[in-house]
Amino acid sequence: MKDNIFLVVIFLSGVVVGRIDIFQNVFVSFSYATCLLYALMFVVGISIGNDVKTLRSFRKLSSRVILLPFLTIFGTLFGGLIASLIIQVDTISSMAISAGLGYYSLSSIILSENVGVAIGTIALLSNIFRELIAILLSPVLARYFSPFAAIAAGGATTMDVTLPFVLRTSGAEYLVPSVYHGFVCDLSVPIVVSFLVSLL
Repeated sequence: MKDNIFLVVIFLSGVVVGRIDIFQNVFVSFSYATCLLYALMFVVGISIGNDVKTLRSFRKLSSRVILLPFLTIFGTLFGGLIASLIIQVDTISSMAISAGLGYYSLSSIILSENVGVAIGTIALLSNIFRELIAILLSPVLARYFSPFAAIAAGGATTMDVTLPFVLRTSGAEYLVPSVYHGFVCDLSVPIVVSFLVSLL
């Protein structure tokens, strides 16, 4: 929870700095966001590559668990489609925002760079709210629906931020399914978001 509050404070600080004329030309003239995106993807790759034990444990997963992240991705995109019809906004933009799956640091950069700051900001807030909702509702989802529902709600965050909450509400036996789910969702974000952006 503290991390989310800190993230919002950093974001609001960026908004304030962005309003100062002296900084505007500096950030517009060079694509810092793209460099940060590449660095972020490199670090994520290192962390995944170093965890050989977890990668090997993926081989023992049941077909039901293997399908879970793909169903999460499909359900999230379908939710973005429904949301676009309800609030009457562009369908592809809405789906691209939802395709972030809680991975705010990545999807918001891609959308800001290629579509615009407004869409990138909406994506950032949407993904932060998804993470917060997953944290708050994980006990309810695990108890009244399924332990897998708590995992699906977290999207790409189930291998890091929401993992402790999944384990607390669903049980320690859901560690590997949760990490696998987050791993696949993580990998899908740059692919799916970039694809949807190309359709705009």
